[in-house]
This record gives sequence, structure tokens and C-alpha cells, in this order.
Amino acid sequence: MSATTTGTTRFDTRPAALPTARRRPRLPFSPWHLLLAPLAALFAVPLVWLVLSSFMSDAEINRFPPALWPSKIDFGGYGYVLGNAMFPRWLLNSAIVSAVAVASNLVFGVLGGYAFARMRFAGSRVLLVLMLATMAIPFQLTMIPTFLVMKKLGLIDTLGALIVPALVTPFAVFLLRQFFLSLPRELEEAAWIDGCNRLRVIFSIVLPLARPALATVAVLTFLTTWNDLTWPLIAINHDTQYTLQLGLTTFQGQHHTRWSAVMAGNVLTVLPVLIAFLFAQKAFIRSVTSSGLKG
Repeated sequence: MSATTTGTTRFDTRPAALPTARRRPRLPFSPWHLLLAPLAALFAVPLVWLVLSSFMSDAEINRFPPALWPSKIDFGGYGYVLGNAMFPRWLLNSAIVSAVAVASNLVFGVLGGYAFARMRFAGSRVLLVLMLATMAIPFQLTMIPTFLVMKKLGLIDTLGALIVPALVTPFAVFLLRQFFLSLPRELEEAAWIDGCNRLRVIFSIVLPLARPALATVAVLTFLTTWNDLTWPLIAINHDTQYTLQLGLTTFQGQHHTRWSAVMAGNVLTVLPVLIAFLFAQKAFIRSVTSSGLKG
């Protein structure tokens, strides 16, 4: 309360100064990293030990207790693997099968996913449910019918037996459908007003916006095809048609005492997978978050 020159009084309505609150020190990273960093290090231990063991000699690997790091860098394992005449052929076979599977899944996945997301036709809902239901069927139930179909087509013991079953997957169609549902229809309607047909809209408007989803489908298809062992083991008999995973398995069986070569072969097998994921990591995360917005 303050006095004026005329003798009247008035109240001071100004709010009292609040005590300054102490600012809590903020971490330069998310608190979740305190939990995720140790877990990531734990999961990385086998991979790190695999790489270190590939530079050890056989004597160091077989020593007890096992060595944690090489006493000297030994490239004997890599020389033994790369000197194997069949290893480059197995690498080429895996690259061919994976590249064709990735390309075909992108093409068929885009066409099928866009059809389920934007086009309404008789039985579209039922067909979508049936397609998704096939994802719940384990491969062990379908490998014999698939083998019989490939045998009728004359593709057994060829790379075609590995490529044809992987040309399109329900997961690729479903993931791209979910991503297309998250795109605004107004962009496509504006293109139709300008005179674009359906295919022009897909390739000129939709696909540039769907790069994260396309990258995710490409990476997941590559990982699945590259790491597949069960189906090549059933469909391939001759060693010239082996994929890298199948060839490496027989290589381990034939040369089980050359652990340095086995470790080096595994490193060379895992390396393309790590490179593919690191290059597409951001696109993969964006695709997973955006494709889950609408169902």
C-alpha cells in the first residue's frame, strides 16, 4: 500500500517478485541413452570379437583361455578365404539373387501397395486380408509345395529357384500400402487435373515422396535374401550355384580347424549387410514412423 499527495491511499497491485528457480542441469543427451548405450555395447561384443578373431592366427583362437585381441595382425584367414576359387562365385551368386529380389520387390510392392491404398475394386479388402494372413504361415509349411513348384518349372539347382519365390513379399506390399495411405490425396488429385494418368502420378508424384519406404523395403529385402540359408540348402545341390551363406556353411564343415578362415568368411559375409543398413538407417526410421500413422 502506497500514499499519494492528496492523502488518499491505493494498493500496489504489482505481483511480488518470485524467487528465481534453480535450473536443473540438463544432460547433453537423452536419459534413455544411459540404458541404451550399455545394451548396444553388449550386443556389439560378438561382432567386435568376430572381427578381432579374423585377424588372429589359428593358434591364438584355439588357445585357452581365449585371447581377447590379437597379439599381431594376421591376414592368413582372409588370404585363405579369398584364395578359395569358389568363394568369389558364391559372393556373385548372392549378389545376383539379392539384387533381383530387391528390384522386383520394389516394382511389385509399389504397384500392389498403391492399388490397395488408393484403388477400390471388388474383393480388395478380402484380398488384402488373405495376403496379410500368408505372413503368419511359417516357411516350414510352404517349403515342400514351393520345392515341388520349382521342380515342375525346372528351376531346381539354379539361381532361378532362389529368385522366383522372392520376387514379391506380402510385407513389402503392406509396408508400402501403409506409407501411401499417409500421403495426402490432394497432391494426386492436382496431378489428375493437370492431365496425368495413374502411372504418371505414381512415378512422378508418389515415388519421390516414398523414398524412405522404398529404402526400407530395399534394405529388409536385401537382409532377408542375403542371409537366407534354409531355402538354398533345399533348392541347390551343386556348389557352383551356392550362395555365400550356403557356401560358407560347407566351408566351415570342410575346414573346421581353420577358425581364422571361418571368422574371416563371416566378416566378409556380414560386411555388406552392415553397410546397407548404415546407409539407409535414417530412411528406415522415417519410414517406420510415418507408415504407422494410418492403417
